[in-house]
Amino acid sequence: MPVVGFLHAASPEPFAPSVAAFRSGLNESRFIEGQNVAIEYRWAENRYDRLPALAADLIARRVAVLVAPGDIAPAAAKAATSTIPIVFIVASDPVKAGLVGSLNRPGGNLTGISMLISDLMAKRMQLITELAPNAAAIGLLVNPTNANAPTDVSDAQLAAGALGRQIQVVNASDESDIDHAFGTLARQRIGALVTGNDVLFVNQHRQIVALAGRHAIAAIYPWREFVAAGGLASYGISHTEPYRQAGIYAGRILKGEKPADLPVQQPTKFEFVINLKTARALGLDVPLTLQARADEVIE
Repeated sequence: MPVVGFLHAASPEPFAPSVAAFRSGLNESRFIEGQNVAIEYRWAENRYDRLPALAADLIARRVAVLVAPGDIAPAAAKAATSTIPIVFIVASDPVKAGLVGSLNRPGGNLTGISMLISDLMAKRMQLITELAPNAAAIGLLVNPTNANAPTDVSDAQLAAGALGRQIQVVNASDESDIDHAFGTLARQRIGALVTGNDVLFVNQHRQIVALAGRHAIAAIYPWREFVAAGGLASYGISHTEPYRQAGIYAGRILKGEKPADLPVQQPTKFEFVINLKTARALGLDVPLTLQARADEVIE
C-alpha cells in the first residue's frame, strides 16, 4: 500500500473540511484511505520551526508523495528531498518563491496549486473602502513570520495610497499577539481592517471575528469561513477546492505521472461574501449595488 505524507504548519481541527476535500480528490483518482492508500499526517501546531523535522520524518518513512499546503511547509518539504514528488498548495507565486521553474512546466519534483491569494490584496482594499467609506485609515493584520508578509504590506500600502487611505500595520504571530493587535487598532480608532493570509489566522478565525465585533472594526478576510463565523466580508477562493485538486494530483502521481509534467493549477473563480447581519451591527449601510456584486449574502 503506498503512503502519502501530509505536512501542514497548522493544527488539524480548523482544517478538517480541507483534509476531507483532499481525501475526496484522492478518491476521484480511486485511492481510498485505509483501503489502497495510507496517509501519514504531520501537523506543526503553528510552530513553524518544527516543519523541517516533521518533513524529515515523513521522508524517512519513504512516502510515495508528499503533500505540503501553506506558504511555509512546501519550502521545508523541498529542503528535505529532491527526489520524492511534492504537491504544494501556496497562496503566492511559486515561481517567485523558487518552488518551480515555471507554472506550465514545473520541472524537478514539485508541482501543485497556487491560490494567488496574495495577489488579491488590492481588491480587498477596494472592497473594504466601499463597505466602510468613512474609515480614513485601514488596519492590516499580518504574521511577520510569514514569508509573504512584506509583499502583503507593500501591496496594501500601494492600494491604500491609490484609494487615498492610510495603512496601520499590526503584527501577530500567536494568539496573544492577536489580542494586542486589536488593542492597538482600537486605541488608534482604526475602523476598518484587512486580514492577511496565514494559517494562524485561519486557526484563530473565531477569535479574530469576535475581536473585530467587540471593537466595532469593519474587516474583510481571505476566506468565507470568517464570514460564516460572523465576520463582515471575505474575498478569495474556496478554502477546500485547492485541497481537492491536491488530492487529484497526488493520485495521478501515485499512478505514475511525474510532477515535472503536471502544470501548476490556478483558481478561476473568486468569491465575494457579505454578512448583512454583521454590517447592521456595525452600523454600516451596504449599498444594493455592492450586494448585487456579491456571490453570497448572509442574512
